[in-house]
Amino acid sequence: MLAIFLKTLPFFAVIAIGYVAGRTRFFTEEATAYLTKFVFYFALSAMLFRFSANLSLAEVWDTRLVVAYLWGTAFVYGIATAVGFLRRLDVATTAIEAQCAAIGNVGFLGIPMLTLLLGAQAIGPIMLALAVDLIVFSSLIVILVTGSRDGASGGLLLRTVGLGLLKNPMIVAIGLGLIWSAFSIPIPTPMNDFLAILGGAATPGALFAIGASLASKSAERISIAGWLSFCKLVLHPLFVGFAMVLFAVDPYKAGVVVAAAALPVAGNVYMLAQHYGVAPQRVSAAILISTAISIVTVSLVVGWVSTV
Repeated sequence: MLAIFLKTLPFFAVIAIGYVAGRTRFFTEEATAYLTKFVFYFALSAMLFRFSANLSLAEVWDTRLVVAYLWGTAFVYGIATAVGFLRRLDVATTAIEAQCAAIGNVGFLGIPMLTLLLGAQAIGPIMLALAVDLIVFSSLIVILVTGSRDGASGGLLLRTVGLGLLKNPMIVAIGLGLIWSAFSIPIPTPMNDFLAILGGAATPGALFAIGASLASKSAERISIAGWLSFCKLVLHPLFVGFAMVLFAVDPYKAGVVVAAAALPVAGNVYMLAQHYGVAPQRVSAAILISTAISIVTVSLVVGWVSTV
């Protein structure tokens, strides 16, 4: 377990450097926003395209894994939703809290860290988990928030969701990469080198951006943030792990996805909360607290799945 912790420590050390840079204002919020854009639209997209272009959909796709991950994540999403309604929250706020409870930082933290810790073959299961998060749950929150607030028609909702998916560079990069792979097109050496150089910036850039963005977040409403962090770091991997056993998923793939489920609350949940003006402070606190605690919990989960 100590060996796993020492392997994860450099990743969190880069996050810590970003946090210090943001906290001291050496790296301003505007600089952090532009760095995040660079990673999101360019570096991470290059990495995902290169990974997926070298994989075939047949190699990546696993119906049992997708169903199990969807089942486990939806269960935790449902628990957070039920607790929100018991507290008499409105639909939009409940949806934001449920997103915190079930959606982890798979894109920025999971892909670079878990592929190093669990092997390059982990990229397939991680991308499937990421695709479920982006396609199913990112769409769900748009439907819930927009539908409850504006009473939008079905056609308008579908258009909003569809445009949101098409504008997400991670989905586009994975999709284009798999299409490239499906046609068995070899990646020319100059193009492969270009993608490797650009994609190589994704890991340090993403980790630094996570830290710098945390510096601008406040730890208000600690009790709620603590509950949401508990859902994300404990309940989510627990129920996903149970679902993996229930659906008899390959042990290695199951371990990868359970580790992905153990990641802290995703930064894009805060972006959604800000965009819709729904409880950004509690999302901010949940991201801050869950990321701090995950230094220990992620190591424990990765160490456990590595021995199963």
